[in-house]
Amino acid sequence: MSSTLLEVTRAGHEEVERLERLIVKDFQNEPASSKDRLFQSHRVRNMIDQVTTTTNKLVEIYEDKDNARKDEIAALGGQTATGTNVFSAFYDRLKEIREYHRRHPAARVVDANEEHEELLKEEPRIDFTGEEAMGRYLDMHELYNEYINSKFAEPIEYSAYLDVFSQPHKIPRKLKLTRQYREYLEKLLEHLIYFFERTEPLQDLERIFSKVMAEFEEEWAKGEFPGWEIEVQENGHVSAQPSGIDLDYYSTVEELMEVGPERLKEALAALGLKTGGTFQQRAERLFLTKHTPLEQLDKKHFAKGSRRAEQNGVAASPQQAENSKEIALTEAKIIKLCDLLHETIVRTKENVEKKQALTYEEMEAEREEEDIQAETESDDDEQQIYNPLKLPMGWDGKPIPYWLYKLHGLGQEFKCEICGNHSYWGRRAYERHFKEWRHQHGMRCLGIPNTKNFNEITSIEEAKELWERIQEKQGPSGDCLFVQIGDHQVRNIMTLHLEILRRKLISQLEILRLKFGE
Repeated sequence: MSSTLLEVTRAGHEEVERLERLIVKDFQNEPASSKDRLFQSHRVRNMIDQVTTTTNKLVEIYEDKDNARKDEIAALGGQTATGTNVFSAFYDRLKEIREYHRRHPAARVVDANEEHEELLKEEPRIDFTGEEAMGRYLDMHELYNEYINSKFAEPIEYSAYLDVFSQPHKIPRKLKLTRQYREYLEKLLEHLIYFFERTEPLQDLERIFSKVMAEFEEEWAKGEFPGWEIEVQENGHVSAQPSGIDLDYYSTVEELMEVGPERLKEALAALGLKTGGTFQQRAERLFLTKHTPLEQLDKKHFAKGSRRAEQNGVAASPQQAENSKEIALTEAKIIKLCDLLHETIVRTKENVEKKQALTYEEMEAEREEEDIQAETESDDDEQQIYNPLKLPMGWDGKPIPYWLYKLHGLGQEFKCEICGNHSYWGRRAYERHFKEWRHQHGMRCLGIPNTKNFNEITSIEEAKELWERIQEKQGPSGDCLFVQIGDHQVRNIMTLHLEILRRKLISQLEILRLKFGE
């Protein structure tokens, strides 16, 4: 039934539209946990890949390189080799349809919507190691072992390596032009790309890397890429390629021979010089480059096929320069991926440091607890909270018990006009609010000091009236308050305290006099 090109085209457009609607519908559902969010991203990625595949097929059909679509449209119009016969073409197509239903009498219409709705419930299979914990952490142990066993690195702890691997520019430049370092970088980049594609399937890595390459080309042309800056020698000449040995540390040929024949050979090859001859001849040939620019050396010192670069007077192999650029570009991609995975790297380091302080039993218990929490997290969020009495929420996000609600009197509302008619529920919250910022701000706006004399006063008029009465009783200085104690008026708060202490001492002395009869 759907063997014709036009039917295939129609079905392709329908498939694309249906997948687009499913993507929108899937994004409308907010994931309850990080695991569900990861599954959603992979589902959407799979649907995008299907849309891309179907679209490519439609493009091929519309290009019609074999003229099959053109011939089919002509056949629908009744155009044949003998002429145009519309009715003949119509009845031939009708006969084909009847023949199909005769051969398949039990055929039923398949609802494609039901089939695609199941995609929204699908949980894609994502391969993560136990250490990665569904994409929460990075597993760098294999690369760490390769790093500490290499010649370009120093033995460090795993937690320290998590800080170091994202900073390749800190490795000395003379140690980077080796096959071991290049293979390590390639494995590191491959591992980071694989992890990033599993955790962020909706990101476009090709677009990200294209921007990285554009920025890299600009920095490389200027000689400003970190770790690969153009070095200026003491003789004023610029060295674009390191020799692998710093000649400033050696004052004689004999001292230079101590580095060994293999390193001398590598250094000579890096400069495009001959690597043959005796051990001493190699050292002498390399030592010549300490004080003599490469463009001034005799041609007999250079290897066959090597070219002396005219710019900056550098003699270097084109292949060597290309290798250096490839290594630097790999470093640029690794640095970009580490920036995108910065939170994961920090989380991994914190997890490693925490695990170092735990026993095996504690780690297993914590892992089981995380798995149970991840399973119940979505169930708890989906449950609707039943709160017909509209009780306040507790620390766990659930309504507090009704007896606690009645005990604290949270059903009683107190309004404070000074606080802008703000409501306080419960006596405790009401009494506490007199010392809080909202009430203090309201009193400051009224020009009244927020003292204990104004407790339990919530009306603006009452507060102003009381403040006027207090000001009437103040002395000429305006800062002393008279307090009535018995038949005396006590001036100032400090005097009030002294008066209270005096009366307390008098009463204690009276008690002692009565007790001892004096």
